[in-house]
Amino acid sequence: MARVTREMSRSGKPLKSVVNDALRRGLDPSMMDARPTFQVRATAMGLRPGMEMDDIQGLLDRLDGPQQP
Repeated sequence: MARVTREMSRSGKPLKSVVNDALRRGLDPSMMDARPTFQVRATAMGLRPGMEMDDIQGLLDRLDGPQQP
């Protein structure tokens, strides 16, 4: 909000105009290409001993605790 207030003071524009201009700049496709691509480095974690992917209810019980009636 401080940046918006500073821009309002600098440009003399009302809040609505400053916010709309910022949204237009942020949604401009040419600006999207300038940003670096975010990449996730995946790591194989494996399963803990005793956990089976075929037993969904067992996995949920271990993660969330036993189901309450």
